[in-house]
Amino acid sequence: MNALHQYLFDSYRAARLGETPPPAPGTHDRAVLRAVLRWGRPPRPKTGAVPGTGEAPGQRSEPRPGRGRGEDRSGEGRG
Repeated sequence: MNALHQYLFDSYRAARLGETPPPAPGTHDRAVLRAVLRWGRPPRPKTGAVPGTGEAPGQRSEPRPGRGRGEDRSGEGRG
C-alpha cells in the first residue's frame, strides 16, 4: 500500500465518520524540507546588522571609547 492508497482509505473513513479529511500527500513537503534544511543552523542576523554585535548600523547612541576617527594614535605603543 502506498501513500495514495492510505490517503484514500483515510479520506473514506473520515467521510463516513463526519470528520475532516486528512491533507493530501505532498501538501506539507515544502515546509518539512525547509525545516530540515534549517535544522541546526543558527538564526540569521537582521538585515544590516553589524557582525558580532547584533546591532543595526547607527543604532548606538554614542561611539565606543577609544575608537573614534579623529584620535591621535601616534604615541600609542611606543615608549
